[in-house]
Amino acid sequence: MGTYIPFTEQQREQARMTDLAAFLRQCGEVVKRSGSENMWLDHGQKVTIRGNLWFHQYEQVGGDAVDFACRFYGLDYREAVLTLTSMGIGVIREPVEPFAKKPLQIPAKYENMRRVYGYLLRRRGIDKEVLDTFAYRGLVYECERYHNAVFVGTDKAGEIRHIHKRSTAAQGGFKGNAPGSEPEYSFHWHGGGDVLYLFEAPIDMLSFISMFKHCWKSQSYAASCGVSDKVLWQMLKDGPHIKKVYICFDNDEPGQQAAQRISREMTEKGIWHEIYPPEKKDWNEDLLVWRKGQA
Repeated sequence: MGTYIPFTEQQREQARMTDLAAFLRQCGEVVKRSGSENMWLDHGQKVTIRGNLWFHQYEQVGGDAVDFACRFYGLDYREAVLTLTSMGIGVIREPVEPFAKKPLQIPAKYENMRRVYGYLLRRRGIDKEVLDTFAYRGLVYECERYHNAVFVGTDKAGEIRHIHKRSTAAQGGFKGNAPGSEPEYSFHWHGGGDVLYLFEAPIDMLSFISMFKHCWKSQSYAASCGVSDKVLWQMLKDGPHIKKVYICFDNDEPGQQAAQRISREMTEKGIWHEIYPPEKKDWNEDLLVWRKGQA
């Protein structure tokens, strides 16, 4: 057991008010300025830093400097306070406006899905029957304002809890989750079988299904819309029949680092799983190569 350290109230407050941007830079992390705030990436996902406070934009959680050290550096409270107070980092003297959780912004639907269908079928090679299935259930649609492809995540009651948007423009690279999205309910499909396939992006998920269509509706699929594991645990909670998990993240360094992280967590919980990366960089690249071979 570690030695108990009776911190004074002054030490606790000093740790809590630590300048997080300075702390991260001293730890060798990359912190970028974004207006009046700072931004740091947690496995590719944006964490906004405001003085001694932080907010994970995707997971919609936040806290102070002590909470940060515990969550992202794996320290317990005693270790966090000791680390923050011993590094000689400045503290925030003026009160900082706390972050407010935003309500989910659901884009209005356009009258048709021509651009989305054109983008996903012709440019991305998604199977029409597969796309029809998701579109019929309202899980994929075209938004009115920008004609983005919208990928919808719902809870067990069918309530929309997550929105992921992807540009359909020829030169468009925009993609992102709508403010207020809950990562536990990102784009997914619940089947009755015992297998779950976990992907980074909705298009990767649809690409995989397009290549392996046989009895696909009986299995479960989820796109984390990043590299979070939140939707994985929610799928296992909502689907106790699921016994096998394939982690199908991108075949690049961020994707495979996240896959290894999730694999360790699943091993600790005794859940059968396998890391199953695409041959190319992602599953959509595999699909497009596969389409050429079928031509």
